[in-house]
Amino acid sequence: MDVKRNNSAIIGGSILILVGLLALLGQLLRGFDFWGTFWPFLVIGCGGLFFVGMLLGGKSLAGLAIPGSIITVSGLLLLAQNLTGHWESWSYGWTVTIISVGLGIFIMGAYNGKEPSRRAGLRVMGVGTVLLVIFGSFFEMPFSIGGRHGLGNLTFPSALILLGVYLVLARSGLLRKRSQDSLDQPPPPAQGQ
Repeated sequence: MDVKRNNSAIIGGSILILVGLLALLGQLLRGFDFWGTFWPFLVIGCGGLFFVGMLLGGKSLAGLAIPGSIITVSGLLLLAQNLTGHWESWSYGWTVTIISVGLGIFIMGAYNGKEPSRRAGLRVMGVGTVLLVIFGSFFEMPFSIGGRHGLGNLTFPSALILLGVYLVLARSGLLRKRSQDSLDQPPPPAQGQ
């Protein structure tokens, strides 16, 4: 019971410290719209609290990495959108949630020492990344035709090409064959023998 009470106090104290620091910065930077710019840090901080709970609770609470990743990554996306004003990216930003679920599964597996969970997390992150590239390309290309984002015009088409090359190489077996060939070769003889 004392451990739970201590954990609650640590989490509650962390929240108060975070909010107090943000309020203090808001007062120190009065000419700057601090809250209007950096409010996503509250979301990021809430996600971070899940990781604090996971670390304090031990391996039995490793599953907190999943909601912690979702909330933290969503906060980072909100921060990027808030700083750039590129709110249109919500049309495909939902794919980042899939990536963050995979990240949470990966962290959970790494924390528990379970390799199958780590591999599953990597697969989910891969699916989310593929969806991000596909939907990002679909939704960004109409917006970037006028040259609004400069080099951003090249980002998604280049990502599509790289994704296509990876899929072709992976499905044709060239990537697996190359890594398998390196495993099949005997190690080089030791020097001086």
